[in-house]
Amino acid sequence: QVQLVESGGGLVQPGGSLRLSCAASGTSFRFNGMAWYRQAPGKQRELVAGIISGQSTNYADSVKGRFTIFRDNAKNTVALQMNSLKPEDTAVYYCNARFGVHEYWGQGTQVTVSS
Repeated sequence: QVQLVESGGGLVQPGGSLRLSCAASGTSFRFNGMAWYRQAPGKQRELVAGIISGQSTNYADSVKGRFTIFRDNAKNTVALQMNSLKPEDTAVYYCNARFGVHEYWGQGTQVTVSS
């Protein structure tokens, strides 16, 4: 059974940084793509950043230049470096992984940006 486990969330002041990590277990195959999504209270879940096997990346306009997604294919892990955090970045962040038609989600980690 494939499991994705996130870590690294927490409370940070505006302008601060956090690094989220996601590790996959229960699988030996390499995911086609991995990504981070987020969901703020009362809003729909949205894509924050994604990366495919060839290391091609894409970002939401709201985080470009501030967030960077990293992937270690050998370890099936993905990380999200978040800099210059803003209060509007507050949300539950979810790790996502895809293999063929299969899609997997982590349980989410809370990120709160507040002074």
